Amino acid sequence: MHDFLIKKLDTNNIEAELINIGYDKSYAFKGKEKFEYQNFKIFGVTSAQGNIIKQIALSVGADCATHKLVITGEIKNSDCILGGNISQLSIIAQKLRLQPFGLKDLGIAIEEKIKTNEPVKTKIMGILNVTPDSFSDGGQYYNVEDAVKHLNELINDGADIIDIGAESTKPGAKEVCADEQLKRIIPLLNYINKNQISVPVSIDTRSGEVADVCAGLGVSIINDVSGLDFDKDMADVVAKHDLKVIIQHSQGVPETMQDNPHYDNLMDDIFKELKNKIDYAVSKGIKKENIIVDAGIGFGKTREQNFAILRRWKEFKSLDCPVMLGISRKSLLNMPQADNKEKDLYSLALNSILINENIDYIRVHNVKIHRKLLEILS
Repeated sequence: MHDFLIKKLDTNNIEAELINIGYDKSYAFKGKEKFEYQNFKIFGVTSAQGNIIKQIALSVGADCATHKLVITGEIKNSDCILGGNISQLSIIAQKLRLQPFGLKDLGIAIEEKIKTNEPVKTKIMGILNVTPDSFSDGGQYYNVEDAVKHLNELINDGADIIDIGAESTKPGAKEVCADEQLKRIIPLLNYINKNQISVPVSIDTRSGEVADVCAGLGVSIINDVSGLDFDKDMADVVAKHDLKVIIQHSQGVPETMQDNPHYDNLMDDIFKELKNKIDYAVSKGIKKENIIVDAGIGFGKTREQNFAILRRWKEFKSLDCPVMLGISRKSLLNMPQADNKEKDLYSLALNSILINENIDYIRVHNVKIHRKLLEILS
């Protein structure tokens, strides 16, 4: 009996492995498509569509799973899971473009989804809370002089974006009126403008009025934890000023969001809601390329649900928008008695996974250690 030595490959660069064994180097960029596998969940296909997709998938050696009653036509609609290597999926997409029942559009969409993009370099958003009651550093930078000092620290530590928040959105937090938010924010924006600070500034607010005033003072990004739900004017303000906007998912408002959050299917529910929010934003005149999505760690989710999002965050890339996540010092760490220095170390550990998976943005309190990690990994 021959004793074969076998190793299961776990790599994001199968092309290099092919070249390493002597595979034709000039063809490796194409040959890798036979070894890169992807699974897609397609929502709400009809029985006729499902049967066609499955038969085409089987014809190229791939597969498509549907509800068991699709084959008999006893069910009107079904979600389906289509899986195969890139080469197979490309052929499936081409064949779908020749089919009836709207499947041409599905073929085009699949061709777009299987395109490989260059890995992104994660950007760091530094948190600057000018509030008396934020969960981690409430009151620490409430004074303008302290806020300015911390602003400069975040910039010197390597923040790509500064996110200024004047309203705590921790669980149980109460709404802060626009006038009070602006009273806290405007001195900082005046300082930034006076000193010609070029680092992009984001405002963490649910208020369209706050967003409107801040845009007039040079702010380029709005971080709306309500995902445009809280203030009906927010989308119009973002569109008017051609701002970037972070559309976050949250279940409920801060006052009640942690009161027994429930989902029928966590990842599907968040995905669909974010898709609806993107469509709404675009319908209001917001450019698709200006939208960043955030699944909302800690906003109407249990600890287990938060970790499920961390494990599967890349599914949100299918929304064709950059993805941001913020886990810094949050309760998912399960360290209520720890100081911020210790929480930062564990936040760094979790964020290192996201960085290694090429997430677009991370939102953090401690910029310095995250910048150092990015330098080590580059």
